[in-house]
Amino acid sequence: MDFIFSLVFFVVLIFTFGATFLHFVPIGLWISALAADVHVGIFTLVGMRMRRVPPSKIVMPLIKANKAGLEVNVNQLEAHYLAGGNVDKVVDALIASQRAQIVLPFERSAAIDLAGRDVLEAVQMSVNPKVIETPVVSAVAKNGIELKIKARVTVRANIDRLVGGAGEPTIIARVGEGIVTTVGSSERHTDVLESPDDISKTVLGKGLDAGTAFEILSIDIADVDVGRNIGAQLQTDQAEADKRIAQAKAEERRAMAVAKEQEMKAYTQEMQAKVVEAQAEVPHAMATALQEGKLGVMDYFNMMNIQSDTEMRKSISHAGETKD
Repeated sequence: MDFIFSLVFFVVLIFTFGATFLHFVPIGLWISALAADVHVGIFTLVGMRMRRVPPSKIVMPLIKANKAGLEVNVNQLEAHYLAGGNVDKVVDALIASQRAQIVLPFERSAAIDLAGRDVLEAVQMSVNPKVIETPVVSAVAKNGIELKIKARVTVRANIDRLVGGAGEPTIIARVGEGIVTTVGSSERHTDVLESPDDISKTVLGKGLDAGTAFEILSIDIADVDVGRNIGAQLQTDQAEADKRIAQAKAEERRAMAVAKEQEMKAYTQEMQAKVVEAQAEVPHAMATALQEGKLGVMDYFNMMNIQSDTEMRKSISHAGETKD
């Protein structure tokens, strides 16, 4: 019984030791490297395990690079992996650049990858240019007619400017700015419709790809549509604004006239009240004058006769007038 227990324990111990050994010493990967004529020491693979670097992430790209004839060593690939780079994509980019006869050292390729750009896509774009379609750009000619223009920009990646160079949004913004400037400097919108290639020539002449990660190969105008008559609309809006200002001023003058009329009516009523008040004092003043002997009786009757004669003449003068 003890012999069987010891045998089982020994088998489990050997199995555990073997599994641990194979984990830290990837014999299969080492044999694959030897078969591909890639010399990677067994202790180098163990060291990768100790540094928590998956050996397959280094050895397989190294085999690929060696078969492609690239001069890349283990330390370069491992250092790039530890820096957070994509080793497999960098090696693929190096192979693609070699096949396309593009000069791309490993250091530059690693720097592009660490900068967050897709280095393999950049190499592919250097060989096969990419077409960027701009959104619809609205521009107004000098005669006030709006044009809606869509352009296609053919660009090629510039490997030397990938690190620190501006991306596609900058290209689109600059092309849109060039379209607006070109159309805005045209006297009539028909000039642009007759020669849309003038936009391409003007925009290309401004060197819009300076400081970007691309090289502009061509700018093609894909579509030109006539939009609104902005000039006429602005004139209409201005006329409407002038009309509202004039109406406001007229309303202000009317309000002032009404206020002045009310003021005059109040003044007239005040004067009439004073006249009525003064007329009410006349009999009292005449009575006082008669009592004090300042006015004689005959003077009073003469004044009354004159007043009656005046009223009679006024009645005769209005006798021929017809009432409305």
